[in-house]
Amino acid sequence: MDRYAKLLEKHGLSKTPPRLNVLSILASREVATPESFLEKKLGDRVDRVTLYRTLKTFEEKGILHKILDQNGTANYAVCSEKCSEHKHYDEHLHFNCVVCNKVYCMDEIKLPPIKLPKGFKPGSINLTVTGTCRQCERKAGSKH
Repeated sequence: MDRYAKLLEKHGLSKTPPRLNVLSILASREVATPESFLEKKLGDRVDRVTLYRTLKTFEEKGILHKILDQNGTANYAVCSEKCSEHKHYDEHLHFNCVVCNKVYCMDEIKLPPIKLPKGFKPGSINLTVTGTCRQCERKAGSKH
């Protein structure tokens, strides 16, 4: 059984072609992926409603996490294997390039624990830094 099928099984989800296709695309990318990219890549294999439901289910189950880019567009990345529907363990820094608009998960930069005042319960934490990624910085440097 391939790793995507095992991941779905671990989270109690059926192994449907749309789910397997979405996981395969997301896991193959080095950056967080907007829904519009997935729509184009999947073409006629998955309709828009099924894609939306799949992303929502994956997010609820702790398979994906959602990052909003500087334009407010939702981007998705595969979570840590430790994540579940009850707890996310991948609270890390995100980097949004202002040139190419790609969103990178900076897994190695963990967010410190945040102690909220009594009566406040955190749902998720998201810290995004905007700037220029390595690729865009190299391109800009080569033009000068």
